[in-house]
Amino acid sequence: MIFAAAIDVALVFAFVLIGRASHGEDLLGVLNTLWPFLGGLVAGWLVMRAWRSPRRIVWTGIGIWLGTAAGGLALRLVGGQGVQPSFAIVTVLVLGVFLLGWRGVALLVRRVRSPR
Repeated sequence: MIFAAAIDVALVFAFVLIGRASHGEDLLGVLNTLWPFLGGLVAGWLVMRAWRSPRRIVWTGIGIWLGTAAGGLALRLVGGQGVQPSFAIVTVLVLGVFLLGWRGVALLVRRVRSPR
């Protein structure tokens, strides 16, 4: 469970770092972008009770992905940060690839390793 949560946090952080790198942001800019998505990630984990089956894609992974994206965008709005439509689209797509992708890879690895 802790490993799965750490992967999710690392991938949300990577999402923010990749996005902010194109804008030449300093550490404060990165943290300003990061906190809403970490809040959304925590909300997604709590709502989905992800600690029970953190590597499942359906429903856990999908709930975490949507909670992180929607919660992060909502917190950005509440925090007075802008949410351009293009940013929202990229956010949903990239977080989907990241947060569902590692779970898909983990599933494939388990299937390959499991005896038939």
